[in-house]
Amino acid sequence: MPRKQYQERLADLREDVLYMSEIVAERLRMGMDALAEKDEELANRVIEEDVEVNRLYLELEQDCVDLLALQQPVAGDLRLIAATFKIITDLERIGDLATNLGEYSLQAERDVFPDVDIQRIGDATLEMLDDAMRAYADEDVGRCYRVSDDDDEIDALCEDASSAVVRDLIERESATEDDIERLMADVSRLLLTIRDLERVGDHAVNIAARTLYMIENDDELIY
Repeated sequence: MPRKQYQERLADLREDVLYMSEIVAERLRMGMDALAEKDEELANRVIEEDVEVNRLYLELEQDCVDLLALQQPVAGDLRLIAATFKIITDLERIGDLATNLGEYSLQAERDVFPDVDIQRIGDATLEMLDDAMRAYADEDVGRCYRVSDDDDEIDALCEDASSAVVRDLIERESATEDDIERLMADVSRLLLTIRDLERVGDHAVNIAARTLYMIENDDELIY
């Protein structure tokens, strides 16, 4: 493959990864909206359209394999392909977490913990994902570190939300067996939602870490 064509394929790979990230972010936002609005149609769209994210992942995975096998890249190009291979895996997993939100919203008939601001956590994780992908697009070292630092805020928000659920349970008065069963289902769903949003933040940090490695051959943020 001529050098010019090879460089064009590398550029196309990066553009396709950014496109995949846009699709994943859209699915995550749709999942959050479905939760907030109890929108069954939107929830089903999030679930059904996960196939598109999976398709993009497999196509980009094959592109990475082809570039490694056919060109045997070295130095910066090798780091780009290796980092990209890891990043698309994180994006695919965020897509799966968005699907989870769609499924949770189908089960959520009521808001029993109004003090838990799920939308705030979701907005913060979406911003982290956007920052991580901007770092990848612009090769922005400083933004990589900011994404890593922002994860502490996400963790704190998720811990506060989980604690609020536990406090509410402790303070509730006695209820019937049916009420308790419904309540525990709501608690389980909400805690799973908090956990999944925290994982989105973790995947955003992974993307930033791989981007830093791609730019500077620095594995400081990889853990």
